[in-house]
Amino acid sequence: MPKNRIGFLPSTRYPMHMFLTASISRIVAAAGLSLLMASAGNAQAAGAAAPLRVPASEQTLSICVPAPEGLASAPGSRWQLVESTPKGLPIPVTLAPAPGRSGATSHGWQILANVPPRADATGERSFHLSPAPDASPAAFQFAAASTDSLRLSEGTRPVLVYNHGVLHKAGVPADRARSTYMHPIFGVDGEVLTDDFPQDHYHHRGLFWAWPHVLVGTNHYDLWAIKGIEQRFERWLARDAGPGGAVLGVENGWYAGDRKVMQERVWLRVFPASGGTRAVDVELVLTPQDQPVALAGAEGKSYGGLTLRFAPRTNTLITTPLGSSEEDLPMTRLAWADLTATYPGATAASGAAIFIAPDHPDYPPMWLTRHYGVLCVGWPGIEAKEFPAGEPIRCRYRVWIHRGATGKPALEKAYAAYLAGERSTWKASSTRAP
Repeated sequence: MPKNRIGFLPSTRYPMHMFLTASISRIVAAAGLSLLMASAGNAQAAGAAAPLRVPASEQTLSICVPAPEGLASAPGSRWQLVESTPKGLPIPVTLAPAPGRSGATSHGWQILANVPPRADATGERSFHLSPAPDASPAAFQFAAASTDSLRLSEGTRPVLVYNHGVLHKAGVPADRARSTYMHPIFGVDGEVLTDDFPQDHYHHRGLFWAWPHVLVGTNHYDLWAIKGIEQRFERWLARDAGPGGAVLGVENGWYAGDRKVMQERVWLRVFPASGGTRAVDVELVLTPQDQPVALAGAEGKSYGGLTLRFAPRTNTLITTPLGSSEEDLPMTRLAWADLTATYPGATAASGAAIFIAPDHPDYPPMWLTRHYGVLCVGWPGIEAKEFPAGEPIRCRYRVWIHRGATGKPALEKAYAAYLAGERSTWKASSTRAP
């Protein structure tokens, strides 16, 4: 009797389908064993890697750091940071794909975590990455809010909505249709902080980034008012949620008609609410396409860049490093600015600040603040700046959402905590961290 193609004689005692089932089971088992061995090796490598050094702080630090080099995580695996102290408690983390210099996903990973304060800690604290035994569902969830919008929630509380489709509003001119922005953004108690299609400025749209002067060759466009140019969603780069936070990566394009003049990659990193606050980090990577692109802000005002439009409210208070004032600030260089108010349905004040990352171009950039309800980062400012084709422009920010009225001292501490978290890094030390 001739043999079958895999070299065994079929028989009534061991039919072919049973043989194939058994063979596949052996293959799956071997693959599973290999995966477990690889995970164990990765865990050992992670444990042997240089520790993560985090500055000691009186506040929770919301940090994002590259994962240790060489770490490869199995799908669905969980990780944690454990402090190098006798009573070090595990801190849940989220492991997500990391962007490279161009904003595209690289072959590495990034780690998000909220590091709580420790009363007796000074100097630097030391943490090691290790597998987490808890495989409970992530606190964050992404879900479609509509065919045009993606909602992020933490547990039962909404956090924000990213609008990737083109949105219109009845009664608003059709040329004010927009996409690729965040609205609504919610406070930690569920109040809506942002506005969209406001009657005084139809083109304002939640948290967005746009410039009134976009020059490509001899052509002038207005991305701020959406005239002659628009932002279009192209694809998702990442959408990961875990116990340490959530990551959303998006690729968009700036289009003048059918011509793409700028590639826009956006990375949002959202951390768990903690102590009545939440951090939302925004990273923009803009790359001019086949021609240089020049950007400029509005003359005499400087708006043009990251902009946060607030919802209708009462008792508005704007605070900056210069203090609190009822006066608007045009063309003022600032490291941060905050708007606090009371929102409809809320029993107490709340608000949001924009913090500028220390590696931001021309740090600190110009701003425009308006008590009618807008914070505008004005970069590169009123003087046009040209960017060469193919060279990425990287700008990073933190939107710090808080419950309650927050004065200048508290905002200074929050910004200092942001800068401290930025200094977190994997490195060995000759002395043990306290």
